[in-house]
Amino acid sequence: MRTSMIKSLTATSIVSFASLSAGLNIIVSNDDGWGSANIREFYKALNDAGHNAWIVAPVTQNSGKGGTTVFTSEANITSPVTFDTVPLGAPSFGTDPNDSHIWYYNGTPAAVTFFALDYVVPNFWNGTKPDILVAGPNEGGNTGPFFYTLSGTIGATYAAVERGIPAIAFSAADGTGRLYTEVNATAPGGSDPATITGKLGVKLVEQLAANAKGGPLLPAGYGISVNYPYITSLKNDSCVNPPFIQTRLTGGATIDKAVLNETTGIFDYANASPDDGLNTCINGDCSLPGDTDIVKTCQTAVSVFTVDYDAPNCQGSKPIRNLVQPLVGTANGTGSGSNSSSGGPNTTYHGPTVVSANGAGRLGGFQVVVPVGILTLVALLLV
Repeated sequence: MRTSMIKSLTATSIVSFASLSAGLNIIVSNDDGWGSANIREFYKALNDAGHNAWIVAPVTQNSGKGGTTVFTSEANITSPVTFDTVPLGAPSFGTDPNDSHIWYYNGTPAAVTFFALDYVVPNFWNGTKPDILVAGPNEGGNTGPFFYTLSGTIGATYAAVERGIPAIAFSAADGTGRLYTEVNATAPGGSDPATITGKLGVKLVEQLAANAKGGPLLPAGYGISVNYPYITSLKNDSCVNPPFIQTRLTGGATIDKAVLNETTGIFDYANASPDDGLNTCINGDCSLPGDTDIVKTCQTAVSVFTVDYDAPNCQGSKPIRNLVQPLVGTANGTGSGSNSSSGGPNTTYHGPTVVSANGAGRLGGFQVVVPVGILTLVALLLV
């Protein structure tokens, strides 16, 4: 993309991660290209944690493509790709010569999702189905509804959700594009930002798995968008372990506006942050802080989305938020379960990674039932 609670995580939760009966089958994609440092470190972290992760990603940079689906019309690579990871004349899809679980395809991120689901999985996974698709971490943040529609990383994610595959989009505020061979294992802050965000992503995936108890990691039609703050480890350790916080897409979010340069006669973009329209709270929990503001204070924003774009008549995101606890907490005073036409307060989290804040996670008698024989999620009854 354009670069533009109260309780600590318990030993019981850590044990639940370690006691997962089997590793998850995971597709790892992005929009920055299969050779980026972020995707390779995430892939490594997932496999190191015992999961069966496969990279299936665009061969070259595809930022800003959103959910656009474009399959290449060429059987071979005919123009240079990002980082020159594949030579001219090579097939339009293939694998890393050193790792058959790392695939590229010359298409947009959404097209790559379909390539993964309709070619790689049925032909090379021996009848196994993916438990989840994770995309990113993107090189640059994707906060708010505007970037949700614009991001190729998120486009790869909601393409999977629309195909019935649980999916999470991860985006990192550090927007510097780097090849995977440029990871700094001796960064002043302890680890390379790509390594840090990769390991944080594993925690969230495993929190979902622990709460799913063998069922689907997310109900059909739902996905999650995660935004990491700027990780400072290449300079210092001031922000290297940002806690996960429950957020929403609206609230403080920005969108483009056209600005004319009177000297050159050329238009460029600038940020606009309207109170209505983009930041109108309609769905979900309006007391939650917007992800745009949360990432400014060394916190990781976790927002739930759905691919049902009809006007809402329920509060379906609440049970999903229960699935990412206790790893993902709430900012103080947020998460009350209210709906309104205005955004929630911009609050600051204080303290360690959390379970819940006062008044969080309360919902009046609502439940989501996933198909028979799968996981049934029932929200807490309003006290």
